[in-house]
Amino acid sequence: MQDIRDELGDLLFQVVFYTQLANEQDEFDFDAVAQGVADKLIRRHPHVFAEVNFDSVAAIKDNWEAVKQAERFEKGIAQDASILANITTGLPPLVRANKLQKRCAKVGFDWPDVTQVADKIHEELDEVMAEVQASTLNQDAIEDEVGDLLFAVVNMARHLKVDPESALRRANRKFEQRFRRVEQRLADQKLSLSDANLMQMEDAWQWVKNQTE
Repeated sequence: MQDIRDELGDLLFQVVFYTQLANEQDEFDFDAVAQGVADKLIRRHPHVFAEVNFDSVAAIKDNWEAVKQAERFEKGIAQDASILANITTGLPPLVRANKLQKRCAKVGFDWPDVTQVADKIHEELDEVMAEVQASTLNQDAIEDEVGDLLFAVVNMARHLKVDPESALRRANRKFEQRFRRVEQRLADQKLSLSDANLMQMEDAWQWVKNQTE
């Protein structure tokens, strides 16, 4: 929590800093920033602030999207009629892939069964290996196929109601914890990482894995 407090302080500093720059140019002040976000929350959440009733969570989300579209229209921003409109490109790739897939699923463009998603993952993996085993390596093509594979894995996570970012963070944490124990296991055997061969490291990995499962 102390680290979160520090990071929030850094974020607050940026808000105050840019607001002060705008204030010195007679554009807006901190009160206007706070009022703007309050107005936006009220406008986009009529089920909370205006006693408007919706039949489902999906209807609430649809209204939220409609309000955002109206806001863009008022600002004179060119309208994008695509179902994928307004999914910002600045999102983390796993998050954006998930959002793209969810939007398409709303109109029925989705695998009906997780087994088909698994088949798609195997298909994409085969395409990766086909590029890797080609007589002439094309790194751009390999990257393209790996991207398709990752996109399919995100699809699997979505079907299983797993947040892909959370799952990857968990996998990262588990890998780091295990590899640190591998280092310690090798050290107990008087081996450094530079001295150990792959078989010795794999043996240590399997030992650690058995200890932690």
